[in-house]
Amino acid sequence: MAEEKDIQPTDMPVGADYDEHKKAADKVINDARLATDKEHSMSLWQGIKLYPKAIGWSVLISTCIVMEGYDVCLLSNFFGFPQFKRKYGEQLADGTYEIPAPWQAGLSNGVVVGEIIGLQINGYVSERYGYRFTVMACLALISAFTAIFFTAQTVVHLLVAEILCGIPWGVFQTLTITYASEVCPVALRGYLTTYVNFCWGLGQTIGIGVIRAMLTRDDEWSYRIPYALQWMWPVPLFIGVWLAPESPWWLVRKGRLDDAKMALLRLTSLDRETDFDADETVAMMVHTTALEEKITKGASYMDCFRGTDLRRTEIVCMAWAIQNLSGNAFSGYSSYFLQQAGLPESTSYDFALGQYGINMAGVIGAWFLMKWGIGRRTLYLGGLVGLCTMLFIMGFLGLVPESHRSQGAMATGSMMIVWAMFYQLTVGTVCYSLVAELSTRRLQIKTVVLGRNLYNIVGIICNVVTPYMLNPGEWNWKNYTGFFWAAICFCSIIYTYFRLPEPMGRTFAELDLLFEKKISARQFAKTEVDVFAEHVEGTAAFERYEEKIEAVHRRQSVVA
Repeated sequence: MAEEKDIQPTDMPVGADYDEHKKAADKVINDARLATDKEHSMSLWQGIKLYPKAIGWSVLISTCIVMEGYDVCLLSNFFGFPQFKRKYGEQLADGTYEIPAPWQAGLSNGVVVGEIIGLQINGYVSERYGYRFTVMACLALISAFTAIFFTAQTVVHLLVAEILCGIPWGVFQTLTITYASEVCPVALRGYLTTYVNFCWGLGQTIGIGVIRAMLTRDDEWSYRIPYALQWMWPVPLFIGVWLAPESPWWLVRKGRLDDAKMALLRLTSLDRETDFDADETVAMMVHTTALEEKITKGASYMDCFRGTDLRRTEIVCMAWAIQNLSGNAFSGYSSYFLQQAGLPESTSYDFALGQYGINMAGVIGAWFLMKWGIGRRTLYLGGLVGLCTMLFIMGFLGLVPESHRSQGAMATGSMMIVWAMFYQLTVGTVCYSLVAELSTRRLQIKTVVLGRNLYNIVGIICNVVTPYMLNPGEWNWKNYTGFFWAAICFCSIIYTYFRLPEPMGRTFAELDLLFEKKISARQFAKTEVDVFAEHVEGTAAFERYEEKIEAVHRRQSVVA
């Protein structure tokens, strides 16, 4: 007993009360261990059968990202849209119209500024009021702000709309990923978090398809109709989110253990192939929350930069920033770039439509690669190597003689399609799983917010320089832009090799312990850890659940 007393808080109950307390603590640990073992042994098909409702709710909330993908696609592709340029652009010496490079950069960065504001707000609001309430409030804001797009008379009005709409879009960027990671088991986590990227591709595909259909119109409705179509999303999504269950992890962090169990029951089916027990799963969440409470003393933004969380914040931030640094900003201007490379407007939009369609196919392809056992780190690193190679090829295509410019432009367009497929199979998709898995539950929202904000800051820089690189009235680099991004991508490969760990197949508690023990990124996949060897008794999260179990025991004793 002396050894046991050494690890107990000084105010630990004694005698019969201590025995009851010890039984409750043992039950929490045992239930958490059972739930962890079941998650490790759960196959993908078992996870689908047990959590079909979780899949449905996660897919619904992730669909909010479609709106952002749609509008971002509209903006970047409107820069090559004749009617839009005539309304909001300036006439060049040759009689054509162009949106000036400073305004291209300003509009692109306006939405990013709004997203940064929204992300920072989200770090506080969603953790305090819950995921559902925050998403519903943002959907209401989107409905109001879309009216500014629809009625915009000047490029200044468009900038105001981009900034304001960016605020709720920033919230969607993190909440959709966090919700997906918290309503599903390990077997489904990689698929549901990466589905967010599918929604990006869906929004972009719809957007480019609408623009392509409007090319034949020569009036203001050619660009007003695409903006008006943004109103088709918020109402049905609002109703769906209102009916959705709250994240059980968030409820556990708030001490609402009975509500967490009810949410779990709403997320699961009656299938019992995996011997699922909601109480055991709640116990696992409690144990993980208690472990993180022990490791991470606070839950503020500053705590993301303390202790082991500093490393996790750095990796999450870089994993997201590398999406832009690997040339993604370059591909976002695909239709405009291809027009500068020599393709006609309609053909450039056909290529862009194919590119965005491939984005969705790439996500499904990434699911198959993960199903075959290829790790997130392997996909991310291998993807960067492939992207770097293709960026160099696009750069060398700029050396094609002027007499063969059209053939060089077609080759460039084809290479951009291949680049898009490779990007979505690897970096573009896997990143969403990495950022959801590599942060702690207590600090996940804030860590993902910081990561996405670095992504946005890098995006601002890219949005400033990319129009200058491509605009014929500015630097006019054309294909040579590929060399610039290839060099940046090569630096990203080096960082990824030494710093990015492999989280595949790990529970959140195991990842916490691996970071706590300072395991190197290259050793993550093969290092064994026992999370239940760590003492978490005495933490607030653990004591709340112990009290709940003790109350149940007392009621059972009275009945007996």
